[in-house]
Amino acid sequence: MTDPLDRRFSVAPMMDWTDRNCRAFHRVLSSQALLYTEMVTTGAVLHGDRERLLGFSAVEHPVALQLGGSDPKELAEAAKIAEDLGYDEVNLNVGCPSDRVQSGRFGACLMREPELVAECMAAMAAAVKIPATVKCRIGVDDQDPEESLFRLVDLSAAAGVRVFVVHARKAWLKGLSPKENRDVPPLDYPLVYRLKRERPDLTVVINGGVANLDEAEAHLAHVDGVMLGRAAYHEPALLGEADRRMFGAGADVDPFQAVEAYRPHIAARLAEGQHLAGITRHMLGLMHGRPGARAWRRILTVESIRPGAGLEVLDRALAAVADMPTRDLSVA
Repeated sequence: MTDPLDRRFSVAPMMDWTDRNCRAFHRVLSSQALLYTEMVTTGAVLHGDRERLLGFSAVEHPVALQLGGSDPKELAEAAKIAEDLGYDEVNLNVGCPSDRVQSGRFGACLMREPELVAECMAAMAAAVKIPATVKCRIGVDDQDPEESLFRLVDLSAAAGVRVFVVHARKAWLKGLSPKENRDVPPLDYPLVYRLKRERPDLTVVINGGVANLDEAEAHLAHVDGVMLGRAAYHEPALLGEADRRMFGAGADVDPFQAVEAYRPHIAARLAEGQHLAGITRHMLGLMHGRPGARAWRRILTVESIRPGAGLEVLDRALAAVADMPTRDLSVA
């Protein structure tokens, strides 16, 4: 199957962060980036509140659902639900190192069971017409990454997978916290480059430690796409340049344009009874590097949690930035 999605640039699935408010905010900054949900377990998909867990807005397209699980039948059912709901891709998490994930036999621990991953992917691919993809590490614990990564990829490719998102670090399942697993294990970008070079028919997207668009552009000389996680979340203004720099399309979106474009979403969610803090928390880093950024963060953090907080809080935060004297950021 031809992959219908442009994977040059995507925003990683991040637990507690990439909810539907976050994705709607990222979409006003970039119309082209592929967005991912937080990981949702198959049990939650099959038995939970689907609107709360899986609901999304049409403006989020292209958007992918990331699943956590290891039962082929359940993953196939969950993938079909994702397709029926209109997701553009379904992705299997083979990279999360948390204790909860390990106890459920999914996430990074599946790097040790590449045959099971391939069985899961074959079931998912047979159930849907949208792309069924894998996001993995290069290995776990004492595995040899050259062996573990290539074996997982080759078995899954034989099962029909064409797209692999590779976090270019091992995961240490014992001794490191999930947070430490995002920083401590060394990055091995050359191994991911080699995967693409030796498996040219596969689509390989690199993830892990990519801090800005300059680095993302450099990676594109070696792989098909780049996925940013924490950098995109903590400094979302960089997404405003992604369409032009990564896709060669569209004009840049500055932070003030993004706020205005996001305002109707905020108003609609407030009308539904959501609290302002849960909507605007994803915007705290938007003014990073600008005069007034600290006041922006403070106002949104402190005032948005007050009962009845509404768009007037956003207006005060904007005013704090706009009222600051301008300076030439290029020489700061």
